Amino acid sequence: MMPRTTTLLLLMSLTVPAQAELPSIRFDRIRPLGASVGQTVDVEIAGAEIDGVESLLFDHPGLSAEYLEEKKFRITVSDDVPPGTRDVRLVGRFGVSNPRLLAISRGLQEVPEQEPNNDAATAQEIPLNAAVNGNSDGNGEDFFVVSLLAGQRVTINCLARRLESEMDASLELTSETGQLLASNGEYYGADPFIDFVASAAGKYRIRLNDLRFRGGYPYRLIVSSRPHIETIHPRAIQAGQSVEVEVTGRNLGSSSQPVSLPGDGPPLDAIRRMATAAPGPLENGLFLFSEHPTGHSVLPTAATCTLNGFQLRPLDDALNALPILVCETPVTLEVENNDSPDKPQLIGLPAVVSGRFDRPRDGDWFQFEVTENGQYGFEVYSERINGKADPFVVILDDKDNRVSELDDYGHRINAFDGHLRDPSGSVGLSAGRKYRVLVKDRYSRGGARFQYVLSIRKPQPDWFAAAIHHQNPGPGGATIWKGSSTYLDVVIHQRDGFNQPITITAEGLPAGVTAVPTIINNNSRGTFVITAEPDSADWTGEVTLVSAAEVDGRKLRREVRPYARCWNQNNSSRPSRRLALAVRERAPFGLSIDPPQITVVDGKAAELTVRATRHQDGFAAKIDLRGLNLPSGFTMSNTTIADNGGAAKITINVQNGRPPGEYTMTVLGQAQVPFSKDPKAENRPNTLVSLPASPVTITVVKE
Repeated sequence: MMPRTTTLLLLMSLTVPAQAELPSIRFDRIRPLGASVGQTVDVEIAGAEIDGVESLLFDHPGLSAEYLEEKKFRITVSDDVPPGTRDVRLVGRFGVSNPRLLAISRGLQEVPEQEPNNDAATAQEIPLNAAVNGNSDGNGEDFFVVSLLAGQRVTINCLARRLESEMDASLELTSETGQLLASNGEYYGADPFIDFVASAAGKYRIRLNDLRFRGGYPYRLIVSSRPHIETIHPRAIQAGQSVEVEVTGRNLGSSSQPVSLPGDGPPLDAIRRMATAAPGPLENGLFLFSEHPTGHSVLPTAATCTLNGFQLRPLDDALNALPILVCETPVTLEVENNDSPDKPQLIGLPAVVSGRFDRPRDGDWFQFEVTENGQYGFEVYSERINGKADPFVVILDDKDNRVSELDDYGHRINAFDGHLRDPSGSVGLSAGRKYRVLVKDRYSRGGARFQYVLSIRKPQPDWFAAAIHHQNPGPGGATIWKGSSTYLDVVIHQRDGFNQPITITAEGLPAGVTAVPTIINNNSRGTFVITAEPDSADWTGEVTLVSAAEVDGRKLRREVRPYARCWNQNNSSRPSRRLALAVRERAPFGLSIDPPQITVVDGKAAELTVRATRHQDGFAAKIDLRGLNLPSGFTMSNTTIADNGGAAKITINVQNGRPPGEYTMTVLGQAQVPFSKDPKAENRPNTLVSLPASPVTITVVKE
């Protein structure tokens, strides 16, 4: 007789349908994590549902891949690929995957980690100006030895989390005899960094390990005497203007001068360079980057989703780049001593002030006079420009009354994490009054990286749009099964009271693939559906989503910024340069809403029909229907398309008081479908399939 527990489990397996979805490629890991221009590198991939993955998709034409064998490729990096990070995606039978990062370096020697190097006696000797590609050891450490000259300055930079490895790295630098000289665990988010000047010529030992001694996580360790940038000041430039900026960092060359700023490690050097802000980022709502901005916090975030700007690499041979805000108005530099309310720095409106908390407990005061009654927008950029501060803003009137206090800002929706430490908000002010503003770090910290930009302006209604693939629970790519649809979550950040309808459209779709223009009306979230015809061809490529709206009689266009989920945890997302899309095998069913457009009186209901097209022979099960992220004020009761049924009536209720206008929405259909990845298999276990319907646009009118 079988044990009772075994019998129960067997009964459950017979009666409970499988809860897996149709296959979706999940790209978990690439190793090594980097390569140099003009070279080739053999890489190994890991993931799920990677059957038939024999090609890679890159976001730069100078990268190409040759298939070697299962899970192995040879990547060639041409000379025209700029240093930074690039997106790599897997392409296979089940479509296109989520992206993973590949670091591209110029002028560094690529060095593979060589085992055994698990103690001081077996430490691997590496050259200076090298990028070591390695893997963490479970219950172990990796040791390296580098030779330095007396007075030579070296930076030791471990890139792991910034390259989407889950390694939580820890670094130590010792003398050849084992004397501890420097250590670090978190400098760029969870990634460690050491800045060191050798007091004597000799060999120095680097120890690297995962904080919890977990094995198998890749890392890229850069040991270099090349320029490494710490800060750039100012961190904002008016669009179309060229300004002189102060660059501080390490190994900046013979023309640099020492600068005294609080911080970890030896004093920094400073040089001055010219920098130009092109108008494009401001005009089109863009943040242009060479390095994916993932080092803002311990987990990668979507922090730059509300930043218009670009990354600046002020020296051609610099190891890193830093973000610059592009703004409409001239930039004012913060001037010390403005640390007390009775000595504020006088500024005029509109104001963009580039500042820094120079030392611990530094708080900066500013004073301005208002000439018009009304709302004024206040914003502080720190996390978004890779600053380390957690700023808050206090506004006082000329009688020392506290008018307002502003703090954290941004949306956190499923995997998309646009919530950040930067304050943003609108405050009502009175004409003829003087106001003071305090900007301070929440924890009273200060130093070179505690930079910020303060913006005060009359309202300029605008928006930022972002899109992320809905895959749950883990990372995935946007793949459409023919004869059905897929969808993207669209996240809207509204600025300065913006409340106009936004229309989202797609550009670059292949033949047989369509996307109905989606209207997001005064909401922070929408659902964008892309549909493939049953006879459309297999396809893999890149598409662009665009958002458009009218503000004060002006038609504005903003690109929808693509984002990707990094890991299975919620709220781990980062930006991508391109939105990749694939069209693959025939879906078991497809859904559409009839009619696709309807007018409804405020407070009434829309009566609609959801039609199902059953593509798969033998699929006759019911299809459950529910509203998919319906806009605020719209509700729908779950319903079902019956077994063998082709349609079902649905009712979408419009809450009384919804503003007139157009609203685009859809429903999600779920069914248990017999499925096997082997098309010739006789055994096809039930698989839960979730597919959206093509959308409906409801026009709400007053009675």
